[in-house]
Order: sequence, then structure tokens, then C-alpha cells
Amino acid sequence: MQAKKRYLILLSASACLALLFYLGGVQLPAASSSRHDRSRSAHRPEQPWPHFSDPLHLFMPWDQSDTEEYNLHISPRQKRDISASVYRSQRCRMHSCFDFSLCQKNGFKVYVYPQQKGEKISESYQNILSTIEGSRFYTSDPGQACLFVLSLDTLDRDQLSPQYVHSMKTKVQNLPLWNDGRNHLIFNLYSGTWPDYTEDLGFDIGQAMLAKASIGTENFRPNFDVSIPLFSKEHPRTGGERGYLKYNSIPPFRKYMLVFKGKRYLTGIGSDTRNALHHVHNAEDVVLLTTCKHGKDWQKHKDARCDKDNAEYDRKEFIPRHLPASLCVSAAACTRICSNTFAPQPCARCKLSES
Repeated sequence: MQAKKRYLILLSASACLALLFYLGGVQLPAASSSRHDRSRSAHRPEQPWPHFSDPLHLFMPWDQSDTEEYNLHISPRQKRDISASVYRSQRCRMHSCFDFSLCQKNGFKVYVYPQQKGEKISESYQNILSTIEGSRFYTSDPGQACLFVLSLDTLDRDQLSPQYVHSMKTKVQNLPLWNDGRNHLIFNLYSGTWPDYTEDLGFDIGQAMLAKASIGTENFRPNFDVSIPLFSKEHPRTGGERGYLKYNSIPPFRKYMLVFKGKRYLTGIGSDTRNALHHVHNAEDVVLLTTCKHGKDWQKHKDARCDKDNAEYDRKEFIPRHLPASLCVSAAACTRICSNTFAPQPCARCKLSES
């Protein structure tokens, strides 16, 4: 009797195991099929993922990822303005703000915008444009160009200057090929106005490269911007004719070793630089002359050295054309004063000093 019970229990257990095995065997393929169906339907979801319409930026704005208030309290227009004036301009590099494909098509070709009627242009900027147009890199076809140069005169952005071009922001934005400044090169010698002379050009250069004199290290974009010397409007556009070379040494041997003649700022930026020049001046081989006669109210700010400096500055033997020198000094932050009072012809090279 007990043997029958044991066989019955064993048979029942076997039946249960068989039933479980059968049920499990039927559902395993179903589960596999379900997973397979889910994998196939992953490409066609019933409710699609959110679509982000904004394209990826070349680089993230400096403060967009730091605080939630950026997204809560700043309008989309303000975000665009900040992006254009801060991260896009200041962080531009050749790999991010220059389209190399334009150069790969036709080589290095430079296009100069046609000059508009009635648009004033300085002699210095006209010389730059004429030099470009006379080079083998120039093209009159913008479709062939790799680099674009404005015909708008951007050399002098001091609002007090007679060479200042008004409404530059609107004029630049209306250029048909501007494209936020990409592949454009902007020339500038003077920016801001007395006494601070900030580096504000009065318009957003966007992704354009900047060839500028006396550019600050905090604004200079390495491997993108170009630091150029501050040259005079009398600087010759081309070299001398053949047969006019008098010296075969670089720099040539001349009467004076170092020369500078310009106006001295009594206040504002550049004051410390030019106020220190008299320590080096010896009136023999080093001639560094400054005058305090700058601005209408210069006498209100004159110091104890002004009378002596003015008298030395006006000496007849120290007029620019009588100062042939091996080296010339261009003091940083001196803006147009250095340019207008410098005699470039006697100088074989320019030594730039930082303030």
C-alpha cells in the first residue's frame, strides 16, 4: 500500500514537472518573439523621441551650462546677442570660424567688395585695397574667393576722428556676402576714443578675422587674428625703384639708433608709456620726443616737464625728415598720434613696445 502511494506521488511529481516544462517551453519562444518584436519596433516607436530643432553650436556659450537662470530669465534674442558678441567672437579659431572648403576649390583668392558711391575712404585704407587688387591673389569674382575684404573703411573707429565712418553696423549687416563675417578679414588701426581708447569697433565682427594694431592680449585670438604695426598715412604703398638702395645692411647704419616723435597723453590710456620715454632720450643717438599739446584743454593737465618737453619737441634739427634712424618706436595704445607724427621712410623696422 505504501509502495503504491510512493509511486503515485512520484508519478504526480513527474506530471507536474512535465506540465511546467511544457508550459515553459511554449512561453520561452513567445518571450523571445516579444523581445524581437520590440527590437524591430524600436525604429518605429508609437510616440517618437523629442526633436531638438536647435543645431549644435560650434562651442557652448560660456554661461549657458552654469546656471538655470540663464534659460529662465533671458529672452531668445538676448541669447543670440550674447552668443554673437561673446563666445562666437572671442572663441573663434580657424577650425571653427573659417570655411576651408572655399579655399580648396580655387586656391587662395581674395575678393574686395566694390566701393559704394558717396562712401568716404581714407588714403591709408585705399592703399591697402589697391595693394590687394594689384596682387596675384585678387579675384573680382566672389564665387572664386576664399577671403573677403570690406570696401568700408574700418581703419579708424575713433568717433572723434574725421575719418570715422558712421552707421557701420548697419552697413556691414547689409552686405550680401557677410555671412556673419565668416572668411572675412577686417583691418583696424585705431579703436575707441580718448581717454580710454577701448577696442570697441562700433559693430559686431562676428566670425571675421581681425588685423589690428595695438590689440590687447585679452582680445587677441591666437592663430586667428593678425597683429599689425601702426603705420603712418605717409607710408609708401610699394618699395623704391631699382637703383635706390644705398645700404646693403639690415638694419642700415644711420645717424640715430632709436627715434620717436609724438604727442604725450597727460591723462587716460597710454600715459604711463609715453611719460617714461624721456628716461631713454639722450638727444644724441636716441631721440624720443613728446609734446603735451594734445587736446583743447591740455594746459589744465600739464605737468612740470611739459614746457621742457615742448621746447625739445619743436627743435628744428628734430623734425621728422631730419631723423634717419635704424629703429623706430611705436608705443602701445598711442593710436593715431604716433601714426601721424612718424616719419616711416627713415626706419628700417619698427620696434613695438607694450605698455
